[in-house]
Order: sequence, then C-alpha cells, then structure tokens
Amino acid sequence: MSKKSPKAEEEKNIYQKCREASCMTRDKASEASEQVGYPMSSDRIDHIERLGKKPYPEEVMAMAKIYKAPELCNHYCTKECAIGTKYIPEVSIKQLQQISLEMLSCLNAFDKEKERLIDITADGEITEDEYADFARIKKKFDQISMITDSLKLWIEKMEADGKIDEEKLNAACDELNG
Repeated sequence: MSKKSPKAEEEKNIYQKCREASCMTRDKASEASEQVGYPMSSDRIDHIERLGKKPYPEEVMAMAKIYKAPELCNHYCTKECAIGTKYIPEVSIKQLQQISLEMLSCLNAFDKEKERLIDITADGEITEDEYADFARIKKKFDQISMITDSLKLWIEKMEADGKIDEEKLNAACDELNG
C-alpha cells in the first residue's frame, strides 16, 4: 500500500496554512490553546483543518493568537459568519508602504469632493440631482474605511510578530486621548 501524498498547498484551508506557517504541530497548537484560555484538542484542530468543520469564534481567536495570524479573524467574519459575510469587508494584509500610498491617494481625491459633500448635506436631505455625486462620495468613504482596516490589520500583525510594542502603542494612544 502506498503512502498518502502530503496535502497539496491549495487544498489546505487557511487554518492549516497559518498553523504550519507558525511551525506548530496540531499537538503543539493544542497545548498553546490552553494557555490562551480556549483549549482545543489536536483532534478538534484536525477536524477544522482536514474535515472542514466550522470553528467557533473563540477557537478562531485562539488560533489567531497562537499562530500570530490576526487575519484569521477577518477571514472567519467575512467567509464563515452569517452576519459578517453580509456586513464585514474582507481585508488583506498589505505592506505599510502600500497602505500609506493608497490612503494618501484616496485622501487627495477626496479633497476634491469636500465642497460637493458640503453642498449636498447642508440642507439635511439628498435631492434627486445629488444622488450620483453622493454615491461617488460614499464610495470614497468606503475606500478610506477599507484602507483604515488594512492599517489596523497590519498593526495587529506587527504586534503579534513583536515588531510593534503593543503596550507602548496603547500608552501613546491613551496619552493622545486623555
């Protein structure tokens, strides 16, 4: 009898890919899950990875933490959660330079729309002749929101990887807020 060939990379789900990228076996991931407060057996991890069993939100949060893969939470919300698939946009991890350039480009384009937004909203209602312009402005806000979400995910990834000190960042944010 021949051995089974290793599962092709494209056949692996995101949970297995992230676990393997973190150089963890299922047993090690199971041990680590106990330390983050949501214990999962190696069999449960196997069922999520190989059998496609849907993980619980708490399990996804545990895997995201132990694999240092915050993108798992966004994946779960956008692909597996009934509410999230309708309301949460999928965010991909990008480089900081790309995020910054996208944001600057979007903000520069939005500068041209500010006056029109004031004109449209000053009277508190949107008239028939304003819908097309308002839709264009709404699209810019949606783009800004997506870029902001990309930046947040990048920050979470850098914190998970130890490249940004979460405590120092939170302290600096607290100082700004208070």
